[in-house]
Parts: sequence; structure tokens; C-alpha cells
Amino acid sequence: MDYASIETPAACYADFCLIPVGTGKISVAEEVAEVQRVLKASGLKYTMHSAGTTVEGAWDEVMTVIGKAHTVVHHRGVLRVQSSMRVGSRTDKKQTAEDKVKRVNDILAGDE
Repeated sequence: MDYASIETPAACYADFCLIPVGTGKISVAEEVAEVQRVLKASGLKYTMHSAGTTVEGAWDEVMTVIGKAHTVVHHRGVLRVQSSMRVGSRTDKKQTAEDKVKRVNDILAGDE
């Protein structure tokens, strides 16, 4: 197999939690707000939640916007940034993060 010619998946979703390290502050809300501005400017679909953000789109675009999120936090003077990330892709159908949540909620609605 020619490993150099392997393509990335066409689309993905990434749930990531960016962690500014060494800010000297308890709160990182200002850094999180800056990351949200980057995501908004990207045009990609994203959903912020209490422990991170889910972003959806083309693989390369998702990975690029996460890299840009690191860069804007570095530009705020943070010398070290860590991200915890889970990435999913599928080839059998298109499914958004919203679709996934709705599917489980539909199942739970049957419990009532």
C-alpha cells in the first residue's frame, strides 16, 4: 500500500476541549470566547457545550479551525495550549451531531 496517497475522510465531527495552560487565572472564559469567534468566522457548524465544542465539516477544515483556535489563544499570550479531542467520521451516511442527539432523545421519548 502507498501510505503517502491515503486520503483523509471527506467529513468529520470533532469534539474538542482546548485548555490554556499556565494563564495564572482560574477562569479561561476570555480564551474560550476567542475560540468561539474563530469558529463563527469559519462558517463551519459548531456547538459549544459546558466542557468543549463540537465542530462539523470537511476533515481538513475542521482540523484547520482547531489549529487556528490554538493560534489565537497563543496570540493572547498563552505559551502552552493543550486540546483533548475525539473525532468521528462515517462513510455510510451523512449524520450531524444534532441528528445523533435527536436519535437518542427519540428513543428516550419512548420511555414515557
